[in-house]
Amino acid sequence: MSHNLIDRIDQRTRLAGHNRLALLLFRLGGRQLFGVNVFKVREVLRRPGLFQVPGVPADFAGVADVRGRSVPVLDLGRAIGHPERDRADAPGYLVVTEFNRSVQGYLVSEVERIVNIAVEDILPPPDSGAGSSYLTAVTRHGGELIQVIDVESVLAEISQARMDAELSGEYALPPGAPPMQVLVVDDSRVARQQIRRVLDQLGVGVTLLSDGRQALDHLLQVHAAGESPAQRYALVVSDIEMPAMDGYTLTTEIRRHPELADLFVLLHTSLSGVFNTSMVQSVGADAFVAKYNPHDLADHILARLREVADEAGGAFAGAALPG
Repeated sequence: MSHNLIDRIDQRTRLAGHNRLALLLFRLGGRQLFGVNVFKVREVLRRPGLFQVPGVPADFAGVADVRGRSVPVLDLGRAIGHPERDRADAPGYLVVTEFNRSVQGYLVSEVERIVNIAVEDILPPPDSGAGSSYLTAVTRHGGELIQVIDVESVLAEISQARMDAELSGEYALPPGAPPMQVLVVDDSRVARQQIRRVLDQLGVGVTLLSDGRQALDHLLQVHAAGESPAQRYALVVSDIEMPAMDGYTLTTEIRRHPELADLFVLLHTSLSGVFNTSMVQSVGADAFVAKYNPHDLADHILARLREVADEAGGAFAGAALPG
């Protein structure tokens, strides 16, 4: 089962840029169907034996030996407080994920299948008014409601990952730098706040949006109002794997539109690999940086801000970037 599933995952990831989202569907106990973006899935295994090691947060179920690598494992149903989790048998499968330069596993009760969903059928999650949510989207397939889980947010909350990493003083913009704005596009609440924290420390204004469709509509509205989007925004920082419109498609649409084509696009993703690098180049993105290292992100943003300042008259043309 695992070998065939991973073959299908490899095929589905090639859907990027075609406004389709591939989801791995699973259950956590009970009838509710959940999904996770196939881009983040490395493999699916029957539940292996777990062992305990020092230094792993207490909320983790343990560590699994996956092909000679120690992988921290989280019981996903328990982590998100799924009400039917305690009524289920012990989770039977391990979904191994890779994002943000790390590998981790999630225990689930059952693995169903992989489905290919048109992005127009993927909707934002309902606004519960709570400060955090494990959902990144909702959709339907075969008459069933699918809750799409933001595994990055789940991991960040359980491991108490810091979203407020402090940049050193050398990353500050010099006095006299012109005011600048950055458009940030990411469906993950955690990622948006991480990027915002970097930009706040740089003293740069930020507009936050949660998917590529929103971003494209916003940029076209800016143009329709008589303002150049490339003049308003020094750059666009966009995730790749998003519902509604992924970052590849957003970049392609920006390049196709004569009034948007001059925008600088930095693709920022939790995924890595040769395929992503090739796609970044083919869609015309200006730069790519893997999530999540605040200093790497700040380096890329500062490089672009320096270019903008040079074009505007060299307010800090002689300033050296941290290196």
